[in-house]
Amino acid sequence: MGAIVHYWTYEYYLSSSKQSLLQDVELISYTLTKKTDLDKLAQEIKQNLGLRLTVIAADGKVLAESDKDKSTMDNHRYRPEILEADTKYFGYSIRHSHTLNQDMLYVAKKITLDSTTLYLRLSKELKGIYDEFINLAIKISAVLILFFIILFIMSYKINAQIQHETNKIVNFLKALTKKDKPTYISSRYSQEFALITSLLTKVSKILAKKDKQQEKYTRRLQNANAQKDDIISAISHEFKNPIAVVNGYAQTLLEDDNLNLSIRKKFLKKIYDNGEKLSNLINTLRLSMKLEGEHLSLTKTTVDLGEITRGCIRTLEVNYPYRKAIIEIPNAVHIEADKTLLEIVITNLIENAFKYSEDEVHIVITQKQIEIIDSGIGINEANLKNITEKFYRVQTNRWNNSLGLGLFLVNKIITLHNFKLEIQSQINKGSRFIVKF
Repeated sequence: MGAIVHYWTYEYYLSSSKQSLLQDVELISYTLTKKTDLDKLAQEIKQNLGLRLTVIAADGKVLAESDKDKSTMDNHRYRPEILEADTKYFGYSIRHSHTLNQDMLYVAKKITLDSTTLYLRLSKELKGIYDEFINLAIKISAVLILFFIILFIMSYKINAQIQHETNKIVNFLKALTKKDKPTYISSRYSQEFALITSLLTKVSKILAKKDKQQEKYTRRLQNANAQKDDIISAISHEFKNPIAVVNGYAQTLLEDDNLNLSIRKKFLKKIYDNGEKLSNLINTLRLSMKLEGEHLSLTKTTVDLGEITRGCIRTLEVNYPYRKAIIEIPNAVHIEADKTLLEIVITNLIENAFKYSEDEVHIVITQKQIEIIDSGIGINEANLKNITEKFYRVQTNRWNNSLGLGLFLVNKIITLHNFKLEIQSQINKGSRFIVKF
């Protein structure tokens, strides 16, 4: 295989040399005139181009020769390259020169100069051509070797860089399976790696977002479960006492037929009161469910706010006989509201003030708002944010809304009326509950 390549390369180089000689012959032919000194021209060609120039007449006589004495040279009419130049664009041959005793490459061209036929022949030693070919082959080989060395080094570096980028991506993918997922990877090695790492970064961010949502959902679920336990505990506690009272008094009435009539009435009154308490608790739960599900519709009428407030105070006096609420109202205030639901709001707010304060409760009514002010234990900032949530009960400072529904109902009813609830409070200084119309 190497010999074939060598032969083909040599033949290609030989053909190139032939084409070069032909071009030189044509250039020389263009410079010839009738006055050209042919002998001088032959010597200049030899000196400048290193080529042998022979000028031959139509009869084969040598008119000029760069390498030998023309007078001693044989007739050249029947040289192969001269004969071929008669019939073709140029003549060409490779043969041994008896004149120079060397193998030569000949290229001849027939020209006409002022009606005179001449043959211009350029020749070059084959040994020189072969030497040039060998030198060129060595240079090409050196260039190829250098090229392959550089190619190997570049391939090694490219492979190492690709391996580095691939390992980085693999490690990133492995890290995605862990709890603390990376969120960013980049590559400037190539457009493809940049695109891959960009997509991986997007995937990682999506996974991180989903993990956060999952953690948030898990925490919410845990809080919901804890809240559910608190709700069950609160409901159990609130229902347990009245049920125990009912069962205790009922058992006494069943077992003692000779019980005094006044005591019997007293026991029945206790049973009735606790039954009412259970009924109120159930009604409160039902109302909270309706308000939360937005299944409750308002029946609005024009109501006298002062009159409703006084009625709520009278109702509360039964359970809080020693507490006092002072109303400040300059003029009669009428608003459009659902009377029953508004009574629940005002009753809850005044009862909270009674529960968590010992001094007088002040109620200030204007055309724009009603304000319930107490000087009790107050609410800290953290609990103030959550105090209107369903079943929220603060146990650290006795701020316990029974089932934790009182302020939830208040806030829902106020929102349903398109009113606004504002709460201001300071620890050990008191609270202000303001309903703005």
